[in-house]
Amino acid sequence: MARLEFAIACALTLLALSSTASAVIVEHTFHVKYLTVSKLCHQTVITAVNGSLPGPTIRVREGDSLHVHVINESPYNVTIHWHGVLQLMTGWADGPSYVTQCPIRPGTSYTYRFTITKQEGTLWWHAHVSWLRATVYGALVIRPRSGHKYPFPKPHREVPILLGEWWNANVIDVENQALATGAAPNNSDAYTINGRPGNLYNCSQNDTYKLKVQQGKTYLLRIINAALNNQLFFKIADHKMTVVAVDASYTKPYVTDVMLLAPGQTTDVLLTANQAPGAYYMAARPYASAPNVPINNSTTRGIMVYENALSTSASPKMPVLPPLNDTATAHKLNSNLTSLIGAPHWVPVPRDVDEHMYVTVGLGLEPCEKNRTCGGQNGQKFSASMNNHSFQFPTKLSMLEAFFFNVKGIYTTDFPNKPPVKFDYTNTTNSNNTALLFAPKRTSVKKVKFNATVEMILQDTSLITLENHPMHLHGFNFHVLAQGFGNFNPRTDRKKFNLIDPQIRNTIGVPVGGWAAIRFTADNPGVWIMHCHLDVHLPLGLATAFVVENGPTPATTLPPPPKDLPKC
Repeated sequence: MARLEFAIACALTLLALSSTASAVIVEHTFHVKYLTVSKLCHQTVITAVNGSLPGPTIRVREGDSLHVHVINESPYNVTIHWHGVLQLMTGWADGPSYVTQCPIRPGTSYTYRFTITKQEGTLWWHAHVSWLRATVYGALVIRPRSGHKYPFPKPHREVPILLGEWWNANVIDVENQALATGAAPNNSDAYTINGRPGNLYNCSQNDTYKLKVQQGKTYLLRIINAALNNQLFFKIADHKMTVVAVDASYTKPYVTDVMLLAPGQTTDVLLTANQAPGAYYMAARPYASAPNVPINNSTTRGIMVYENALSTSASPKMPVLPPLNDTATAHKLNSNLTSLIGAPHWVPVPRDVDEHMYVTVGLGLEPCEKNRTCGGQNGQKFSASMNNHSFQFPTKLSMLEAFFFNVKGIYTTDFPNKPPVKFDYTNTTNSNNTALLFAPKRTSVKKVKFNATVEMILQDTSLITLENHPMHLHGFNFHVLAQGFGNFNPRTDRKKFNLIDPQIRNTIGVPVGGWAAIRFTADNPGVWIMHCHLDVHLPLGLATAFVVENGPTPATTLPPPPKDLPKC
């Protein structure tokens, strides 16, 4: 018996060693600096990483440690957020400015160090200061550990497809002008596929992304919406796609001919080149959920070309994209996905809920300065809030440092579990109700105990306008239990909750004039921001944060900050 126990112990040790032996340290250096780019008949100076747009693709395996040396050679403060990375016990590396760190100042550097644990699929990285992520972004590809397989047939090739947004201007100037005047910012001038606008735009005939495929082969497209302010429909003419993962969580295969991605979301699809050899356009244009709000309604497109096509001189076939305001298609795509039970790193829905939260999200106003007329509604400044709290970032110290060192006065823990004022949230007669539009500015957070299960009902409001809000939670994945329209009704809508195989995400598009129910376990101590991933709304205050207390053991206690953590 003793020999058998010894043999089992040896086998387990060898298994553990073989698992850890496959993990390595992956190092990158990011030089963040100005880059002059010619697009749409204009020369524009942008901030970019390593002289490219998008920036470099990072490829790792699950279990690898990532070390990224960020050298800030730009004139702006910079941080990098590793969007969707759980940062288990490495909250100092998450990146949002004044939340987990102070900015990397011009002329200085900082190294992010963290391990990719219990995640596979497509994530991405981007700047988390001001609007810099318009051009400071790139893909983060996480493959299974060596010797492990995908839960679907191995593709012939893997291709990142990054959807972006482009301004013929300095995006920092665009943002600063909007904040100074209180008005909505100028819309972008184009959308892009892998940094290229495509030949529907002026001076862009030779600035069109091209993908070569072989007939009969299957490709894994890793699609990322890196646009600042628009959800995007995506389609490839005459080709269907099979969704196999979202936000680096595997899904039950779902076949569709059109995709919708909110800013921040990622979708992995299998595409089989099974049509007649030739050329086919891939295209993206916005889903405009807010009625009567001007947007850039243009279309970006790239070309998929079969390698054995007899001729590519003929015009590629163009897909028919959904109408701009096609909420029915958007909701079908957002609500029909389910998780793949038993897939690597799959987590069942936690059943016992410790914290019930009902949180309204939406726009609002803040008073214009005395003796001025501002550019927002009613001559005021546009604002935004969650549960009537308009989030204000600190500037003296990061929130995570305040948490770790128990520094008072940086944030308050009074974020409410329900709206302070109950009203008919989605009734458009309240759109200009001045009694509801003005929310106080404060750095207000929700404090929860380690390992508590949190359920949130995210409720859109009609204040200013109804709108689909992509809400992103740092530090955690969450189960999307259900989505619907109108005001959430606990008596009827809870019956719709999927507690078996709901999709698992880090970013959810709260339906326009509707709600989304999410649930997660707060098993990662630290400070984790939740915010709208429309950058037009984040600086207006559509955010809050969770302060998760330390656990009972050293392994569940946040470690000290790195010695080189930037200071405010």
